[in-house]
Amino acid sequence: METGTLEVAEMALAPTEKVVLGSIAFAIFWVLAVFPAVPFLPIGRTAGSLLGAMLMVIFRVITPDQAYAAIDLSILGLLFGTMVVSVYLEQADMFKYLGVLLSWKSKGAKDLLCRICVVSAISSALFTNDTSCVVLTEFVLKIARQNNVPPHPFLLALASSANIGSSATPIGNPQNLVIAIQSSLSFGEFLLGLLPAMLVGVFVNALILLCMYWRLLSVEKDEEHALDEVISEEDAASHRFSPAAMSHPTASNSQELNPVLEPMNSWSSPSSNGSTIHTETLRNRVSSKQSNLQGTLSGGIELTGNSRAPKEGVGGDDFPQPREEDFHSRRLAKSALNGSDEMVNVDEGDTVPVQPLEENESSAKQWKRLLWKTCVYLVTIGMLIALLVGLNMSWTALTAALALVVLDFKDAQPCLQKVSYSLLIFFCGMFITVDGFNRTGIPSTLWNLTEPHARINHVGGIVVLTLVILVLSNVASNVPTVLLLGARVAASAAMISQGQEKRAWLILAWVSTVAGNLSLLGSAANLIVCEQARRARFFGYTLSFWSHLKFGVPSTLIVTAIGLLLIRG
Repeated sequence: METGTLEVAEMALAPTEKVVLGSIAFAIFWVLAVFPAVPFLPIGRTAGSLLGAMLMVIFRVITPDQAYAAIDLSILGLLFGTMVVSVYLEQADMFKYLGVLLSWKSKGAKDLLCRICVVSAISSALFTNDTSCVVLTEFVLKIARQNNVPPHPFLLALASSANIGSSATPIGNPQNLVIAIQSSLSFGEFLLGLLPAMLVGVFVNALILLCMYWRLLSVEKDEEHALDEVISEEDAASHRFSPAAMSHPTASNSQELNPVLEPMNSWSSPSSNGSTIHTETLRNRVSSKQSNLQGTLSGGIELTGNSRAPKEGVGGDDFPQPREEDFHSRRLAKSALNGSDEMVNVDEGDTVPVQPLEENESSAKQWKRLLWKTCVYLVTIGMLIALLVGLNMSWTALTAALALVVLDFKDAQPCLQKVSYSLLIFFCGMFITVDGFNRTGIPSTLWNLTEPHARINHVGGIVVLTLVILVLSNVASNVPTVLLLGARVAASAAMISQGQEKRAWLILAWVSTVAGNLSLLGSAANLIVCEQARRARFFGYTLSFWSHLKFGVPSTLIVTAIGLLLIRG
C-alpha cells in the first residue's frame, strides 16, 4: 500500500491532449455530481458519473481494462451489504423504536433537540447517515409540530448529527468505506481513533444549536392549538419508515377485505326488494367485524347462495325457495357481524369456534414475527462483533445480508428492490472518472505544490490540510475528495512515521465527513433531509440554503477544530 501511494504521488503530468480531454471529462462529471438538475443536461448524478467514465475511455485517457480495474469491488460489496442489512432492520421495526425513543417521556423542545442529536448520531454510525436521515426526517417534522415550534432547528440537528456520528465507523458513510478499504485500518482501529472526537463533536454541535435557537425553543406552545395538533406516542409508533421508500400498509387491509366482501355480493339480486341498500349496509358493518367472519371462514365454512335460484328449489307458485345452505350462511354471517363469541350452529351436531381460532392464529403470528425480529437483531449484532474483531469488512457485511435473506424464508426481491442500485452505479462511474483524472497528472502536480505546507507533524500543516479538505469536500463532494487526496496524504504522512500515516487517514475521515455540515450542498445527508422535509405529506417544510449556512459555518469550524485535537495515531 505504501509503495502504491508513493507512485501515485509522484505521477508526472501527462501529454497536453490527455490533460485537456481528461479535464473536460472530469469537469462534466463534477458539474453533474454537484448540480444534478443543471438545465443544459438534467440527467442526474448517476448518469453523470457514467458519462464521465465513458468520456475518459472514449478520449483514451484510460484504457477499458484500466477502467474495469479502477472499480473497487470490496467497497461496492460493503456498501451493498450494509444497505441490505438496513432494509431488514427497517422491517424489524428498528427505526420505529428509534422514533418512539425520541418522544418517550419528553420534557420539552430542548430535550427533544438533544435526543435527536444523540439518536441521529448513533443510528448513523451503525446504519449510515443517509439511511438515518431518510427514516427519521418525517418523524422529526411531527415532533416539531407537536411542540408548535419551527422545524428547522430539529432538521439541522438531524442532518448535522448524522454527519458527525457517521464519522466514527467505516460503515457510517461512503467516504469512510473508501478510507477503510484503502488504508487497511480495521473496524476497531477506526472506531477507537474517531469515537472520542465524534462524542465530543455531537455534544458541541448540540450546544451550538441550543445557543442559536434557545429563544425559539423556549416559546410556550398554545395549549388550545397544541391539542389539535398533538401526536400521540401510539401514532408515532405506528408510523413506518423505509430506507428507500415509505411503506404503505393499507394495501394489505384491502386484500383482507376481499374474501369477506365477495360473499356479500352473492346475497344481493337486481330483482330483490331493497337488496342494494342491504348489501351496502353489510359492507359497512363488515369492516368492524371482519376478523370474526374470517376466523369462521378459515374453519372450513364457505358462504354461498343467491336470493334467486332459477333452477333449484322453485316452488309451485314460481317463487324462489331459499336453499338449506343459504340459511346456514346467513346465520353464520349474522352471528359474526353481531360480535358473538359463542359457538355457531352450522348443521345439526356441527359447531365451529369463531374467536378462539383467530386468537390462536394471531398469537402464532406474533410469536413467529418476534422470533424473526430477534434473529435480525442477533445477526446485526454478530456482524458488528465480526467487524470489531477485524474480519474482512466487505465479506462480513455480505454474509450478514445473505443470512437475513435466508432467515426471512421468502422471495427476497421486495427487499432487494429497496437497495439503492443507482448509488452503486454512481460509485462505479466515479471510480473510473477519478482514476482517469489522476492519470492526467493534475492532482499530483497540485499536491506537490501543497504538500510541503500540509504535513501533519506541525500545527500549521494540519491547518492547511484541513482547509484543503474542507474546501474540496464542499466543491467536489467528499467521496471524490477522498479518492483524490487519500493516497497522497497517506504517502506524505508515511514519510514521517507509520503512526502518522494512520493519523492522516483518520484526519481525512474526520474532516471530509464534518465538512458536509458546512453548506446544504456539502453532504448527501443534508440534501436527503431537505428533500424529505419538502415532500412530507402533512408536515412539509423547506430548509433554505441560507438558514443552513448560518448554522453550518460556525458548527463545522468549531466541531472540526475540537475533533482534530482528540485524534491520535
